[in-house]
Amino acid sequence: MKINWGTGIVIAFALFMSFILFFVFRVQSDSKYDNELVVEDYYKQERILQDVLNKEANAAQLDQKVKIEDTEEGILITFPEDFTPNDIKGKVSLYRPSDQKLDNELQIALSTSNHLLIPKSDLAGGRWDIITDWQYHGKSYLNKQMLNLE
Repeated sequence: MKINWGTGIVIAFALFMSFILFFVFRVQSDSKYDNELVVEDYYKQERILQDVLNKEANAAQLDQKVKIEDTEEGILITFPEDFTPNDIKGKVSLYRPSDQKLDNELQIALSTSNHLLIPKSDLAGGRWDIITDWQYHGKSYLNKQMLNLE
């Protein structure tokens, strides 16, 4: 049987479409190529953006900024020294971009010092995005920082 040029073009298009469809179905069915949102409630968080911007502006206006450091013992979060430790309330969110299962949230509970230590034994090595959302005497603050733990 002899194939003319018209039949060849149709066969070439069919093979090309099959090739593309194969990869589309492969990517959609393989969990390695998971395409879920970065956070579960993305659209809900979008609506509260102005509140976040106000908290970040409050944090930027502080004379003594919150320090988030990687130490031998773990992640050390230091709040302003002129603030009373008992009056600082809020939460620290530890977000791991590469693995949602490692995400964690801790309540801030200071008693005698303005330091909060998160032990390294509780954390895997790699990149962590740390969000400190805290209040002091009714005023809200938000600090964000990225750390690479080893």
